[in-house]
Amino acid sequence: MSFERIILIIIDACGVGALPDAADYGDAGSATIPHTAESAGGLNLPNCQKLGLGNIIEIEGVPPADAPIGCFGKMASQSAGKDSISGHWEICGLALGKPLPTYPHGFPLSLVTEFERRSGVATIGNVTASGTEIIERLGREHMETGALILYTSADSVWQMAAHEDIYSLERQYELCRISRQLLSGEHSVGRVIARPFIGTPGKFTRTTGRRDFSLVPPSDTLLDSMTKQGLGIKAIGKTWDLFAQRGFSSHVKTYNNAEGVEAIADFIEKDTQHEMAFANLVDFDMLWGHRRDVQGFAAGLEAFDQDLGKLLPLLHEDDLLIITADHGCDPTYIKHTDHTREYVPLLIYGRHAKSGVNLGTRATFADVACTIGDIFKVEHKYIGQSFLQDIL
Repeated sequence: MSFERIILIIIDACGVGALPDAADYGDAGSATIPHTAESAGGLNLPNCQKLGLGNIIEIEGVPPADAPIGCFGKMASQSAGKDSISGHWEICGLALGKPLPTYPHGFPLSLVTEFERRSGVATIGNVTASGTEIIERLGREHMETGALILYTSADSVWQMAAHEDIYSLERQYELCRISRQLLSGEHSVGRVIARPFIGTPGKFTRTTGRRDFSLVPPSDTLLDSMTKQGLGIKAIGKTWDLFAQRGFSSHVKTYNNAEGVEAIADFIEKDTQHEMAFANLVDFDMLWGHRRDVQGFAAGLEAFDQDLGKLLPLLHEDDLLIITADHGCDPTYIKHTDHTREYVPLLIYGRHAKSGVNLGTRATFADVACTIGDIFKVEHKYIGQSFLQDIL
C-alpha cells in the first residue's frame, strides 16, 4: 500500500553538517543543528528524536532512538550554490549546474542605471547590507528624496526598500516586476524582493507587505509534472514564491513558523482537494540563522518539535510526512552571516511506512522528487534515486 497525500515540510536552513565541498564556499566545519545544540547546552526535541533525528548525526540532548518510529537519513546537494531557490528546486528534481549570481560589492553601475531609466526612479545604497540596518541608515534620505533603497546580501537577491507613504505597495511591486524583467542572462538573480517599511526616522519597521519575484525554473520540476497529471499541490509559505508561483494549485501566505504550522495542521485535518502540501518554515533562516542568534535558533527548534508533536497524531492513515531542509545557516559560524553549505536531514513518517529504516546519505536532494514521483506514478527524468521501496 502506498500513500494518498504528501506533507512536505522544509525547516529552512536546518543543516546537519558540512558537505565535502563546504570549504569551497567558505563554510568548512559548519553544522547548523549540531552546533546550535552544543552552544545551547543541549536541545529538547523528543518528537524529532523519536523520528530518528539523533540517529543521523550526534546532537547534544537528542540521543539516537533505540527504535525510531520514522525513517531517517541525510542528503547532499548536487546543485552549485547554497541558497533557498537552488535547494528547493533540487528537492523538486532540478539541480543547478552553476550558482546564481551574487553581488558582494553591489550591482554593476550599468545595471542600476538601466533600472533607473526603465523605472524613472533614482536609487541609493547599492551595497550588501542587513535590511533593518540599511533602512535605519538611509530611510531618512529615502523619504526626503524619493530615491529607492537598493541593496543585496550574500544571497542572489536584488532588494528594494521603500516607505509605504512614499511608494504604495502596488507601485513597489510594479518596480519589482521591472527589475525582474531586467535581470536576465548573466544577471539572473534568484529573487527580486520588495521590502516595504513604515514609521519615522529612528523608528522604522518593516511590514508584512514583502513580496518575492523569483526566477522561473528553467525546466519542469516535480510540481509541474504533478500539475500536468491533474494532481493538486498547496503551497504554504514562501514555496509559492520560490517557484515563481508555478506548479501549484493554491497557496497560503504565511509570515512566520507559527502561521506555517497552523496552515499545515489545517491541511492535514481538512484538505480533500490536494495531493500534496509543500510548506516552508522560514524563521530559522530569516530570524535566527542570518542574525547568528543561537538562542533564538535553539528555541525555534524546540518550538517546532512541540508543534510536530501536535501534527503527528493528525496525520491520516494514508499520509506520508517528509521533513527536510534546503541548506544550512549555522548561527555559530562567525566567518560570515551567509547560508552554509551542508547536508540536510531527511525524516520520513507514515502509518503505512516502515519504521527504523536508515536511508543513509543520499547523493542528492532530488531523491525526494523521485520518491514522490513514484508514489503518484508521475513520469520523470529527475537526477537521483527513489527511496520508496525502502520505506514500504
